[in-house]
Amino acid sequence: MAQGSGITVKPESGGSRFDRTALVNMLLRNLMVLVVLGVAVYFSLARPQFATLPNMRTILIAAAPFALIALGQTLVILTGGIDLSVGSVVALSAMTGAALSVGHPERMWLAAGIAVLVGLLAGLVSGIAVAYINVPPFVATLGMLSIASGLAYAIGKGAPINGLPREWATIASTRIFTLQAPVLVMIAGFLILGVIMKRTSFGMRIYAVGGNRTAAEVAGVNARHILTSVYAISGALAGMSGVILSSRVISAAPYLGKGYELNAIAAVVIGGASLKGGRGTVWGTLLGLLLIQTLNNGLDILIVPSYWQTVISGTLIVSAVAVDMVATKRSDK
Repeated sequence: MAQGSGITVKPESGGSRFDRTALVNMLLRNLMVLVVLGVAVYFSLARPQFATLPNMRTILIAAAPFALIALGQTLVILTGGIDLSVGSVVALSAMTGAALSVGHPERMWLAAGIAVLVGLLAGLVSGIAVAYINVPPFVATLGMLSIASGLAYAIGKGAPINGLPREWATIASTRIFTLQAPVLVMIAGFLILGVIMKRTSFGMRIYAVGGNRTAAEVAGVNARHILTSVYAISGALAGMSGVILSSRVISAAPYLGKGYELNAIAAVVIGGASLKGGRGTVWGTLLGLLLIQTLNNGLDILIVPSYWQTVISGTLIVSAVAVDMVATKRSDK
């Protein structure tokens, strides 16, 4: 109490504690981003060629196919699910497109379209299993992983498909405004889905289903349609990724997408999405993707073996989930 003033002065310690708690929570949620940014700075200091414009362009080109997979994975994870089949769907779509276009350059675009359709159908099957039969997403997409992988090997009879027409390479090599087509597709994908998730009822329903499916259904949201849609979209985007990847190497292999789901999940989780669903953004996924690709690029420049890169990616995923769980518990207090 201030003497003679009649004005009570409230202690500020409570506000300080609140500010410190908010700051700690913010740092926890962005800890993995800060760590990888620190690693990127280290790469720049260790190898001057890392921070050059040509290398930045290389990172973007490498990120483009993974971006499509990560976008689909984002929608699935926002509903509280997970799609483990995207890597095998990439291979199946690539093998389908390659098989249809070999010796027939005139139907290149038809082959590419069918390849994307195959990815969409694979995702649709997973979505129906999850939404209508109530198969857990892990089990449904794990089953689709095996099915798509087996079909990819069956199409090529256990071998890669080579001898694709030169026109097939134009899908990935075409440049517009100095940027390759896959990079522009990546940018367009993030812009379109970013707007959809933020400005449309479809996006809001995805968040609602992921946050509380029962409450969303009570509010009139058709959760089954939403779940089926996100898995179908994830499959279609994986199919597009398969076309782009096979176009880059002018061939297709039944093991083409092996392990790609790991990078997709890593990008989404490091970007701030919760594996419980209902929280995350497309822009967070973009940041996570660029950070993962920057890390992989830097490790390549430092000549770190690929198997150690896989170990690092897995460690990042576990660490990001652990940090998210700690931050969530703190914010709930």
